[in-house]
Amino acid sequence: MNGDGTALPAAAPRDGTPAPGGSTAGRSTAAEPARRPAAPPADGEERATEAALRPKGLDGFIGQERVREQLDLVLRAARRRGATADHVLLSGAPGLGKTTLAMIIAAEMEAPLRITSGPAIQHTGDLAAVLASLTGGEILFLDEIHRMSRPAEEMLYLAMEDFRVDVVVGTGPDATAMSLELPPFTLVGATVRAGLLLPPLRDRFGFTGHMEFYDPAELERVVRRSARLLGVEIEPAGAAEIAGRSRGTPRIANRLLRRVRDYAQVTADGVVTREIASAALGVYEVDGRGLDRLDRAVLRALLKLFGGGPVGLATLAVAVGEERETVAEVAEPFLVREGLLARTPRGRTATPAAWAHFGLVPPPGPPPDGLPGAAPE
Repeated sequence: MNGDGTALPAAAPRDGTPAPGGSTAGRSTAAEPARRPAAPPADGEERATEAALRPKGLDGFIGQERVREQLDLVLRAARRRGATADHVLLSGAPGLGKTTLAMIIAAEMEAPLRITSGPAIQHTGDLAAVLASLTGGEILFLDEIHRMSRPAEEMLYLAMEDFRVDVVVGTGPDATAMSLELPPFTLVGATVRAGLLLPPLRDRFGFTGHMEFYDPAELERVVRRSARLLGVEIEPAGAAEIAGRSRGTPRIANRLLRRVRDYAQVTADGVVTREIASAALGVYEVDGRGLDRLDRAVLRALLKLFGGGPVGLATLAVAVGEERETVAEVAEPFLVREGLLARTPRGRTATPAAWAHFGLVPPPGPPPDGLPGAAPE
């Protein structure tokens, strides 16, 4: 059984016979030669590497100075009182360290950590089962808390405030309400869309921290630290090159570092210089501003097919062969933040910086709505 009570998948026996439910038709396992153990999946190796790069304490966490300072005060005060820490809500874009901070909170409080997510809690019974199994002082990390169902969210109000839940047993006339007392615990919620949380839920968090994008200097420190942990020899200029293309996000910086490491080991002597980093990131289609294949496809379609816009999101997504949610949630936030794309009342529009990035000249005429010099809405 897993720590959350779910059953582990059945493992295949070591002799190569299939797991229960598999088929042995047409095979004689006795006649087969011994098989080499399968290598771990690549994504599993990536997750293990990413976990190894996570700092274990607040003193090793780079960036987010204000959030780190405030959170340190909250945790130190709770330890001095001998009490559980207040509930914590962390918001911000993916990859900025929300999960890492949740793990650090558990480590700093010397408490066990339970991890679940909003999409996994769609019924009040799901939440009641998780809460009822908590131990005193345990840290419950609820990722993507904004995607939890509304009934479960309303049940969480009482659990956070009074440490109890009310559940209904049975149906119809035989239904009975029961109140379950919970031990004190700390809820750490993480969300990329804090505005989707109902005010009653937001108000029950004793501490709210908003994670900001990292500046290049902070990301350079992240890259150097990760390179040291991975045993990668990297020059300062190489670290700066990776940091400058990491879109202000440590997760992306660590991912790019691993790919640059691979390139340096295969094509050079393993040392990451600026030239090696630039060449490696060129292979992986990450340009000097951090734009990847999807970003450039969106901008090229906007510039060359639609004359810079405005154009609707659905039309733009069809033009690049992606789902509209992918364009809106993956490409657009970075392009808007970089000043390359604007959202206007009539649709998406390329900025002068986008034209300049591709070495193109914008068409003559007044600027579209939402750009400098345009008429106010």
